[in-house]
Formats: sequence, structure tokens, C-alpha cells
Amino acid sequence: MTTKKQTPTRARTPQFSDLLLQWWDQHGRKDLPWQRQATPYRVWVSEIMLQQTQVTTVIPYFQRFMERFPTIASLASATADEVLHHWSGLGYYARARNLHKAAHIIRDQYHGEFPLEIDSVMALPGIGRSTAGAILALAAGQFHSILDGNVKRVLTRLHAVEGWPGNKEVEGRLWRLAQDHTPCRRTAHYTQAIMDLGATLCTRARPACERCPAQARCLAYAQQRIADFPTPKPRRTLPVRDTQLLLLRDAEASVLLTKRPPSGIWGGLWSLPECAVGADIADWCRQRLGCDAHEEARWPVLRHTFSHFHLDIHPVLVRVAARATAVMDDAGSVWYNPQKPQRLGLAAPIQRLLNQLTTNHA
Repeated sequence: MTTKKQTPTRARTPQFSDLLLQWWDQHGRKDLPWQRQATPYRVWVSEIMLQQTQVTTVIPYFQRFMERFPTIASLASATADEVLHHWSGLGYYARARNLHKAAHIIRDQYHGEFPLEIDSVMALPGIGRSTAGAILALAAGQFHSILDGNVKRVLTRLHAVEGWPGNKEVEGRLWRLAQDHTPCRRTAHYTQAIMDLGATLCTRARPACERCPAQARCLAYAQQRIADFPTPKPRRTLPVRDTQLLLLRDAEASVLLTKRPPSGIWGGLWSLPECAVGADIADWCRQRLGCDAHEEARWPVLRHTFSHFHLDIHPVLVRVAARATAVMDDAGSVWYNPQKPQRLGLAAPIQRLLNQLTTNHA
């Protein structure tokens, strides 16, 4: 009797997703505030806040925001000022305005329930393909890929993808890779895992390659070219703009604030009156605000950098004998006492100047 030889079975090579999930099970972040009750609304707010902002910065903002706006209905019924007030300091204020607009749409078109179809989610203001995929994967367990900044960095290194990820052709390749790696099972865990890997190990500077679960599969590591990926955006010199902001202070120590237009920088936020550098301040106040003003001090220039330009702010402290008559009944203006702050949306540089005024004149 002859015994048939058995062909030895070859062990399956672990996929990137397998390695990543094994790592996440042991080392991943599982107790972030939006993970404890991962409703579509909470995940949506967290994903919008996390755009351009680190987790450690977002956590206290998220907690305060959810305390005040625990539901989509409460967000939709709030005023724009109150929403922006709870966003003050996070920057990129279009995110808050879009959240507020989207809450109105969800209330009016979806009966207050966050939609769970990818096309409907992507149609909401401020939500692109990656954010929509993250919300539906994390909150509803749906199969969708994501491609945020962390994921782009991981994939460009893993596959040594040349070219700036903002380039349409490069981004298309990264989307295909993201879809290939996303598993049908445990999609939510994988989505969180790849974000965690980029945020904690595969970081922009000083990545911890020695602890990376995918080190053996990483082409950038094999080529000793980790620092080359992702390819940086072509550098360009940011232009510099100048503006003069007036801290108009009355006898009661209140400061005049004016509301900015709904679009543009600091859209919908409260700011200081703005006039051209070199303008005659007394004449400008008399003609524009109907008040007599006396310049008290010029403060050092404050530079604030946006994504596409530097803004050099020239703050001028101005004393007014009486409140400006031209703005007394203007809904777009308010006399604001920095020592008894109102719940208004203020851009970070404006808040900084008001804090400085309070400190200097306490």
C-alpha cells in the first residue's frame, strides 16, 4: 500500500490590513471622546474638527461643542454667532460655517437624522469623499476608504509613491491603493488604525519606523528614503498683506467690534474696525464712524499666517470721547467689554489683541 505524499501548505502572507489591525488591537487609540459614543453626528463633528488640527487640540473643543450642541437639532437651531464662538481658536472657520449650514439641511431634508448614503453625505457642505467615507465607516461600519493627510503619508511611504499627493494623477493612484488595502471586514477598525498609524508612528518628522507593524513591507524604508515621502508641495513664497486694526476704546473701557462679511477671511466673525495702513485715523473715524478719536498708541506688528498669505496686522489703540454715532444702531457693530466677554465668535488674533488690551489696562 502506497501512501500519497501531501503537498505542504504555504502560510498566507499577511496583508497590510492584517498587520495594521493586529497592531491596532494592541496599541491603537480606542478611548477618544468621539469613539465612546460613535454616532454619525459625533463622528462628523470630530472629523471636521480634525481637518488641519491635531487630536490633542481638538479634544477640549469637541467636548465643549458637544456639551452645548448635543444633537443636530440643537446645532441647527443655534445662531451663527454661538457656533462660531464655540469654534473660536480652532481656525479655518469655514468648517464651522459649513457644519451649521449642513445641520440646517439635515434638519430640513432628512428629518434631523444624519444620512447614511455616501452621495447624500458628500453633498453636504464641507464634506468631501474622504470625510464622508470616514464618517460612514467609523459610525455605521460601512465599507468605504479614506484618504486624509495621515493616510496619504502612510501610503506614499509604503509604496514609495513619487509626486506631490495634491496632484490629480498622484491622488488618483493613492485612492486606488487606499481601496485595495481597505478590508471588507473590520472596516471601522482599519480606518481608525491607519489614521492612528500616521498620527503616532508614521509621522511627518522623526517617524518611529522601528515600531511600525508594516516596516518589512515599506518600500520607502527599504530604500532608506523615508524623508522623501510624501513629496512636498512645490514651494512658493507667500505674499504679505498689511492691514490696520483699530482698538477703539470708550470711557467705559468697551471696544468697538464689527462683524465681517460671511465669506472671506474670518467670515462671519467679529473683528476690529479695519482701515488702510497710513490712513489718517482721526479723519477716518470721523467720516466712517461719526466720532472724534485720539490715537493713543501703536502696538508692534502682529503677523498671522493663512494658507495662502501672511497678514501683518498693525494694531492702533484709539481713545474715543463718546461712542460712535454712526454705529450705535448698526446690527453689524457692538461695543464689547473684554473684561465681561460676550459669547461672540472671535478670530484668534482678535482675541489676542483684546487679551493684551485687558492686561495692559487692568
